[in-house]
Parts: sequence; structure tokens; C-alpha cells
Amino acid sequence: MFKHVDYLQYQAKPEKPDAFFAAKLQELVGGQFGEMTVMMQYLWQGWSCRVPGKYKDMIMDIATEEIGHVEMLTTMLARLLEGGPAEATEKAAAANPVLAAVLGGQNPQHSIVTGGSAMPTNSQGVPWNAGYIVASGNLLADFRSNVSAEAQSRLQTSRIYNMTDDRGVKDMLQFNLARDTYHQQQWLLGIEQLIEDGYTENGIEDSNGEFEKQDQNHTFYSFDPESTAGEGRWARGPALNGKDEIIYVPDAQPLTDDKPLGPAPDPKLFVTYDGSMGKGKPGTGAGAHAQGVANVVNKIKGALD
Repeated sequence: MFKHVDYLQYQAKPEKPDAFFAAKLQELVGGQFGEMTVMMQYLWQGWSCRVPGKYKDMIMDIATEEIGHVEMLTTMLARLLEGGPAEATEKAAAANPVLAAVLGGQNPQHSIVTGGSAMPTNSQGVPWNAGYIVASGNLLADFRSNVSAEAQSRLQTSRIYNMTDDRGVKDMLQFNLARDTYHQQQWLLGIEQLIEDGYTENGIEDSNGEFEKQDQNHTFYSFDPESTAGEGRWARGPALNGKDEIIYVPDAQPLTDDKPLGPAPDPKLFVTYDGSMGKGKPGTGAGAHAQGVANVVNKIKGALD
């Protein structure tokens, strides 16, 4: 259950309308790293969390805060769009007819589609989509994704902050910048808590680690004979797994004689082919179905064995 308070978390009071800047601000609403993304990402992570108590509560707290940030931005956008597009277009036309001819960067959908309100899109009018979010059910992997999301969100907020002189807009964005600064810390501290509580040994996602090639989990390969990458910490010193020293391999060479060639193609698919791998096997829909059935049977046999 969610409860709504009839006040914004922080004020969204521009000094004056600015339909052109509103089009830029849309990136912070419906862009890949906008507030809609972190809102939905954290909500889904919270709903999917299988650890009752502090972890689930923390995720849902920040998710709920992000709902409020979307509300702040959409309110700011509506106030920036006050009087647009007619008034804004008229002023732009008076100053620069060419600029006015293309609406000076204004998004006409703000008037046509939403009647002077925000849209769930980025600054180019591309709709927000759920493919932006990460919610794997693995708290360590998700928390690392969240740090990145907050960093990208803050970076874009900082860039947009420099695109306006409106003191009211800057005031709200100063609040948003600060919250993104803390939220990065929150997720990093969450990783520390996962380590402390024994959910991960060292903060590295290492599921099925006992099966991985052990000599490859602490090796840095350089593929440029003149590379200076070996000077970095990532190429020397103790690995973060707490067990090994990092191995640096300059001018890396192939570890196999296997070449990246597929099998001879199905002649019915008319692929350009020189015949060097023999004659391809013709395939059909029925053949693909039979192969699928055979795969399932083999899996069952393997499980029984």
C-alpha cells in the first residue's frame, strides 16, 4: 500500500516559464537514467526482494522517494510550460525567425499531447521503456547497478543544471544533486552491509565460482603492444577476491587454435559460401522441432544420470 502526502518533497518553483528548457528537462524524467528509471528499478527490486527486514525496507524507502522525485520534476515541467507554446514561440520568432521555424528546440507534444504537462519520454520525445531497469533478485548485482544509475543520473542533472540561469530551477536541481550524491553512498554502503551480513564474501558477484577457470579470474590481458594499461591498479597488486595477485599479460595471444567460423550453411538459406567446410545440411521447420525435442530428451537423460 502506498500513501500520498499532498506536498512535494522539495519545492519546484521556477522564476518564469521556459518551454525550451522544459524540453531538455524531460531527459531527467523519461531518459534512460531519469527518475522514472530509478523509480521503477527500485520498486521492482523491492517487490522482488526475498530478504524481509532492513534490506527490503531500505529498497522500498528509496523507491518511494523516487516516486516523489518524478512528481517534483513533472510539477516543475508543468510550471515551465505555462504560457507555451504560443507565448514562447512568439518571443522566439521576434528574436530569431529561423529558430522559431523549428520551435527553437521546444517539444510540440507538450502542447499537443499533454496540454502543457510533462511526458514519460526523454528529451527527444522517445518514450520511456522498462528495458532500462535492472531487477535480478541478486542484491549484490542490483546494488552495483544502482550505484551506476545514480551516478549517471547525477551527471546528467549536473549538465542540465548548467543549462539554465533560473534560480528556482537551480534550487530544485541542487536538492536533486544532493540526493543523488547520497543515494550513491547508500547503495555502496548496502554492499558493505551484504558483506558484513555474510551474503557475499568480498563484494564480487561470484556465483558458480568453483566452476570458473581459476587462472582467468585474476588476469588482465592487454591487446596493444604499446598499451600503458599495465600501469593501472587493475593490472597489478592483490586481486579483490582476497586470494590472488593480479597477473598482467602484455600483447596477449590466442589461447586456442579454434577459428571463428560457423558450420557449413543450409543451402536453402542462400548464404554466400565458398564450400570450404563441405556441404551444408538442409534444414526445415520440422527438423528444427525434432532437434528441439532431442535436446529436451538429452537434458532429461542427463538429469537422470
